[in-house]
Amino acid sequence: MEIPIADGFYRSSSLPISSQQCVNFYPQVTATENFQRQSLFGTPGLTQIVAVTGSHCRGGLEMSDIPYFVFGTSLYRLNSTLVDSVETFTTTNLGTISGTGNVSMAQNGTELMVLVPGGNGYIYNDSTSAFSQITDSDFTANGNPQHVRFIDGYFVCSTDSKKFIVSNLNQGLVWDALDFGSAEADPDNIVAPHVHNGRLYLLGSETTQAFQNIGGTSFPFQAIPAFVLPKGCYAPFSVVEGGDTFMFVGGGEREAPGVWAFAGQGFQKISTEGIDFLLGELNTTDLENIVGFSYSERGASFVGFNLVETTIVYDTSTGRWHERKSRIYDSYGYPAEVAWRASHVVRAYQRTLVGDRLSGKIGYADLDVYDEYGEEILRYVVTQPLENETNGFSISRIEATTESGAASINEVEPQIRLSLSRNGEVFGAERSRSMGKVGERNKRQIWWKNGHFPRRASLKFSFSDKAKIALVKVDADFA
Repeated sequence: MEIPIADGFYRSSSLPISSQQCVNFYPQVTATENFQRQSLFGTPGLTQIVAVTGSHCRGGLEMSDIPYFVFGTSLYRLNSTLVDSVETFTTTNLGTISGTGNVSMAQNGTELMVLVPGGNGYIYNDSTSAFSQITDSDFTANGNPQHVRFIDGYFVCSTDSKKFIVSNLNQGLVWDALDFGSAEADPDNIVAPHVHNGRLYLLGSETTQAFQNIGGTSFPFQAIPAFVLPKGCYAPFSVVEGGDTFMFVGGGEREAPGVWAFAGQGFQKISTEGIDFLLGELNTTDLENIVGFSYSERGASFVGFNLVETTIVYDTSTGRWHERKSRIYDSYGYPAEVAWRASHVVRAYQRTLVGDRLSGKIGYADLDVYDEYGEEILRYVVTQPLENETNGFSISRIEATTESGAASINEVEPQIRLSLSRNGEVFGAERSRSMGKVGERNKRQIWWKNGHFPRRASLKFSFSDKAKIALVKVDADFA
């Protein structure tokens, strides 16, 4: 009997219903008929490019194919130099950014704006190499600016006074106190602006209203008639483009948090009960601090959200969720799992560049890298509970089909481990099977005599070697 393994993350609040976990694996569904259409592949590893001063990354953005990151109190430009086919990376410190929390960033091709929510705004001009704080008093005349986007030549900022403001055309340092608007269809606060397909969307705490640029010499944006959607945003940094749409963490009036995607004329919920449960466990501060990211690689289109203890990732190409976690070690050498350390993903220099939540590292994510800055990646998948119509059963044989013999020369003989649970929560001792030495392609991974289960069983497969892993299928024999 084949055991489903590629349904992704679906861990119910009641474990007997579903205890599926998919950590540092992502489900892949092939478009053509073959041996196995659904399987699991390892998520990318991380390789360091440079390290800068600062305890963590606060924001990142690409402008004219050049990446910029904020670490600590500094704005950095990441430079690439290619000499005799050897690429070298350096950073340039462009200026000082106040605060310690995440920043909002936008660009118009020449000017890069960095906005500290409720604090200062800054402009870096790539043409003149000038870095300046926005000192125009009209910048704060309609409340403290919170988050920024760019559309049709204008920087657009939400404020804490239920208004949004726009800069002068292509001039991020110049603002007019009379150039403001409001989302008047509903009295909720404006949480974040977003631009999608040439329209400006103002996401409030309970509703979303769309605006369009009507031109003219006065304030350029006008609300689109009857375009008010009954969903709002709970986490301003969670709003992210991905898969030809945009997504965010939010909900409607008196609604628990979920993940929503724009569907043309409304929002479609893409989070499952398991994802909603994770979001519902967060306090208000942790919910508001969720940071979203997106990127595409090898046919997959990932949209992720960094929570406090885990990172949840949705693949728009398959409609399935998985988790990403990083391993860290305390001063005594004890390991702990934390949310994926990568944040503020930027695509530049033909790489998926990432800032680091835990240090001053700038690196890149790569599916052909099998560790995170030299540390192992713990990957595991837990199957849905297996039952026999409430009758007891035994599992005489379990076989995992993997990509055997794919180890690198440095990883002599990687191991895949199996443990079993009778309740979906407590698992027994792990038993390892070799995935074969380099080139040992016909190596099989079989576990015999797996015990008796009075009601249900969950299988957990784990892998942490610095080697390629593809879990193709799992079969079991029951008695």
